[in-house]
Amino acid sequence: MGNRLQIRSLSVTDMKKTMFLKLFIGYLSFGIIGFFVISILTSKLSYSYIREREAAYLYKEAHLISSEYARSYFSNNMTLTDFKERLTALDTYLASQIWIMGTDGAILIHSRKDTKPEDAELISDFNISDFKNRYCRTGTFYGYFSEDHLSVYAPISINYKVRGYVVLHKPTQTLTAFNGGFLNIQYFTLSVLLLFAFALIFAFALRIILPIRKITETANEYALGNFQRPVKIYSNDEIGCLAASLTCMADELNTLEEDQRKFVSNVSHDFRSPLTSIKGYVEAMLDGTIPVENQEKYLSIILFETERLNKLTESLLELNRYGKRGLILNLTKFDINNMIKQTALTFEGTCKEKRISFELILTGQSLETWADMGKIQRVVYNLIDNAIKFSPSDTTITVETTIKNEKIFVSVKDRGIGIPKESLGKIWERFYKTDISRGKDKRGTGLGLAIVKEIIQAHKENINAISTEGVGTEFIFSLPLFHPER
Repeated sequence: MGNRLQIRSLSVTDMKKTMFLKLFIGYLSFGIIGFFVISILTSKLSYSYIREREAAYLYKEAHLISSEYARSYFSNNMTLTDFKERLTALDTYLASQIWIMGTDGAILIHSRKDTKPEDAELISDFNISDFKNRYCRTGTFYGYFSEDHLSVYAPISINYKVRGYVVLHKPTQTLTAFNGGFLNIQYFTLSVLLLFAFALIFAFALRIILPIRKITETANEYALGNFQRPVKIYSNDEIGCLAASLTCMADELNTLEEDQRKFVSNVSHDFRSPLTSIKGYVEAMLDGTIPVENQEKYLSIILFETERLNKLTESLLELNRYGKRGLILNLTKFDINNMIKQTALTFEGTCKEKRISFELILTGQSLETWADMGKIQRVVYNLIDNAIKFSPSDTTITVETTIKNEKIFVSVKDRGIGIPKESLGKIWERFYKTDISRGKDKRGTGLGLAIVKEIIQAHKENINAISTEGVGTEFIFSLPLFHPER
């Protein structure tokens, strides 16, 4: 048993570690996935957004330069010096190089270099169609730069003729740095969220794992037969419901164990008493204690005890066959009133001996039901036999049939000693006998009412008992009323 307890306690600890480990691995996986989502997907999406936004802004500035300054310069309304000064100021403000390019790819004006139109640098591969239907592109701009730039252009049109282009170049490193700062904010936010999530998961794990550990430890105690330990978990969630169900189950198992012990004790008592009598009388006859002329008397007692044992064994075998699956019913139509009359006649001798009379109050000349006639006759027989056992002399036993809501109700009522209130709910248990009945009934097996209930339940009907000590007891059971269309 000690090894068993040790193994179970280890399993509880392993369970705790495993559950928390699973939660932690799930949390860690979520954190890693979140990191990679931000690093890859979010980074790409945010950079694309920043690039498009910056390109749109630069295009707006390029278009402004084209319409306000470049057109004035090409129309000779602005000197080269003034134009260059304005471009230099805008270069500083926009952090971007500003070029005025000819249609042939010549850099006519450079915001960061002193250039003259006659000595302009030429980008021989320049072709405005490379921009396709977009106003921007990313790259080294035909190999001019050593690192990637975002290049945005706007045409310079005078009298509906393109005279050149305003081109703005911004290093993509600037965009990447801005995107990095944005990602850092996201990483910090993710870290704070993960920190709070870990605290919540840890608290949630404690609220789940610790109660489950208590439930498991208590279940181990129940497995060892200790049903006295309650599950001390008081909450209104599923764990609390489980704990309450487990405690309720322990109470039922404890009651069942007590019933089983009582059942075994009663069986042992009811078998041991006749066996002891038989053994004692046989030994007395063998050793000569009982003389030969008296042996017939004691052989009759032995026969009586043997029949009682046989009856007890048959009742146990019969109960073993009864149940929701084991009992097979032979359903037929029969007259319950006639069957009650015939059954009452079998007790005529016993009733005369105890001066007990029957009062039969039967509805109609005949009252047909649909049931197993043999088994229902056994029910009526057992109830009448039980009523006779516990009825004093000069009393009446009433058997009545009534109809209500398409059901037949059969009542067997005596004016006997009654059943104590605390015992009324247990009379259907096998071998159960009240202390009063144990002293008065030497022939009973304690199985009659258990057989009665099994038969009635097999018919999917109900049976109830009403009793008052010193007044009497009434048993009422129901049967289906037969209909011709059945």
